[in-house]
Amino acid sequence: MSEKRVLTIILALFLVLGGIYALKTPVFEASDELWHYPMVRHLADGNPLPVQVFDPAQAGPWKQEASQPPLYYYLGAALTFWIDTSDMAQVRRLNPHVDNGLITEDGNINLVVHDPMANPWQGTLLAVRVVRLFSVLLGAVTVYLTFRIAKEALPNRPDVALGATAVTAFTPMFLFISGAVNNDNLIVPLAGLALWLMVRLVRSDVVGAHDRGQLVLLGVVIGLAALTKISGVGLLALAWGTAVLRRWQREKRPSAWGKLFVVVGRGTVDWLLILLPALAVAGWWYYRNVVLYGDWKGWNAFIAVLGQRAHPASLAQLWGERWGFMMSYWGLFGGVNVPMPLWIYRVLNSVVVVGVVGFLVFLGREVQGWRWRERPFPAQILVLVERYFPLVLSLLWALAIVYGLINWARVTWSSQGRLVFSALPALNTLLAVGLVGWLPQRVGRVVMAGLGLFLLGVAALAPFLWIAPAYALPLADDVKLAQPLDVVFGERMRLRGFELSDLAVLPGDSLEVQLAWEAVAPMSRDWSVFVHLNDPVLERPIAQRDMYPGQGLWATSLMQPGERVVDRYVLHVPETAVAPANLELVVGLYDFATGERLLLADGRDAVRLADVQLTAVPGAYPNPVQVNFEDELVLVGFEVLPRRVAAGESVTVTLYWQVKRPLSADYTFFAQVVDEDTTRWAAQDLAPTEGTSAWQVGEVYPFTMTLALQADTPPDIYPIIIGLYTRTPDGGFDRLQILTEDGRLTDDFLQLTLLRVE
Repeated sequence: MSEKRVLTIILALFLVLGGIYALKTPVFEASDELWHYPMVRHLADGNPLPVQVFDPAQAGPWKQEASQPPLYYYLGAALTFWIDTSDMAQVRRLNPHVDNGLITEDGNINLVVHDPMANPWQGTLLAVRVVRLFSVLLGAVTVYLTFRIAKEALPNRPDVALGATAVTAFTPMFLFISGAVNNDNLIVPLAGLALWLMVRLVRSDVVGAHDRGQLVLLGVVIGLAALTKISGVGLLALAWGTAVLRRWQREKRPSAWGKLFVVVGRGTVDWLLILLPALAVAGWWYYRNVVLYGDWKGWNAFIAVLGQRAHPASLAQLWGERWGFMMSYWGLFGGVNVPMPLWIYRVLNSVVVVGVVGFLVFLGREVQGWRWRERPFPAQILVLVERYFPLVLSLLWALAIVYGLINWARVTWSSQGRLVFSALPALNTLLAVGLVGWLPQRVGRVVMAGLGLFLLGVAALAPFLWIAPAYALPLADDVKLAQPLDVVFGERMRLRGFELSDLAVLPGDSLEVQLAWEAVAPMSRDWSVFVHLNDPVLERPIAQRDMYPGQGLWATSLMQPGERVVDRYVLHVPETAVAPANLELVVGLYDFATGERLLLADGRDAVRLADVQLTAVPGAYPNPVQVNFEDELVLVGFEVLPRRVAAGESVTVTLYWQVKRPLSADYTFFAQVVDEDTTRWAAQDLAPTEGTSAWQVGEVYPFTMTLALQADTPPDIYPIIIGLYTRTPDGGFDRLQILTEDGRLTDDFLQLTLLRVE
């Protein structure tokens, strides 16, 4: 089969699959579409660009996306201005309990509540689908540009070009994002087009006015990219290198140092033909950022709305987040909470490892025997860059995007693989070269065909096996649970029965609860179900699950009398729960907006279903735990006495520390009683008299602290937090972070347990 025919088939399959993703994924259930589309709608209604605020509570429905360059939103607005989207508030009904970014065992993954009776081809639903289908077309451009770039990289290896194209086209996450309202869908093809134009500038023999026209065209494309996403600005650096290399070619490839400096100067002048059009297209946006926010990037406003990590992440911490990063690169759908089976990620991650090793093998073979001493080193480097320019350019762009994401993810919670899609054509070109560029072509065809068909199969199944089922209502008319009930809340909702997975749990365990619900009467309000596991000492839940019926998918205002659902709730008992205890399992309904609860006929606001025994974990210390603080010290147990006190009284906290490795520092331990506003109502910082550096590896050391509550401490439930630190030379505090079992560094404190102040 000819190369052109295979490319046509890949593009056709991409368009079909992209359309399926665009139509099968519920509206607003794609990554950040919930905030991208309101920007489109705002501009479609003829409004000016919104001015971003620094208070997330006051931000518009676009949230942080108002800080993004606006080209994609203007294009979406131009396509949908004729559609009446006055129903957006009804379509965009936020789920107040959504587990955004969390993979759960019991659903509640929907960002919004969907009306199953809504017409998908009118109003906001139609407008979103129009922009989605436009995005699919942009994705097809990306697929084609991947072919062009990979073809330039190894012109005599169609298996590399078609293989890279197929990997781009059939990566499930790329299809998912291409079928969504997301500005990534414009930056990816624009960045790919800019790279291809740079390659053509170096590979072309055309000179004169046409050559200068190509420079201007490249500048316009980079300007459009910079007006889509800030990562587009980085293309200007690659364009400068391209202009210098192109000038070196036009100057007969000089090797003398003096002439090389002249080449750099003239190449920089040529680069101005790229820079000036880019500034003309996108400069106004970055000037606007300076005027409004005092930051040309606008990141200060973006982060103020988005939020950031409590402390910048280290490279070790980001490395610990690599699994989630790769999941969201290959396919983590919905609000980054609808996964594929784990084995698929393992297979694809293994392919990447093979590709990286293979790319090094390819480089080794290519440079083997290269005559390095024939020319001065700078000229030799230029010769190499010229020869392998598509690969060098792809590698530099991929590294730039990854480097930018690392810096961004250190500040914000943004360790998502899809955020490197700006370099997707470059990444897949490099991957294809690494997988088969060093193999015979006949073997390469088989390898790339196998990978492409595997990805095609996964991508074709994903909308039907994982995405659509995640949003299907779990209706159940005749399901009977082990414990039948007939409890009516406010003459609106009936609890028909329940089942428990167990009547005894350990700290750190999960308890599964099934509840059968039936709508008794029409409801105008959306009532949330709460399932609490209450500690009688605290008179508060130590574990709870709140969600709308139907695993979060069904607002009660949409339920009709007689409709039934059986829901599953998984409650996670904290590892630091104090045991033994007799816990009370209670259930009820409340209005999230007001806190009002639906009452039973006898005036109670909840029903007690069962007692659940919290059994102590066997161990040598009270309340055994395993909390690792950076492989220095491990908290292996604790005791808090008493857990119910009056204002002005004291609480004794005993911590049992095991030394993990020889300690060179003397740590100070802290314990605090804090409220939601981080007001400290009791605190103590204390160091062992002998210093922790004298503690022996493997030994366990009990350490007691006393928390004296202030006399004006308001009655409430407060967490007790603990941790340890050393002082820095400038007088700051260097806290140790908790190290998870999978190697991730997380918080620099531990919430130990709760305290009731009366």
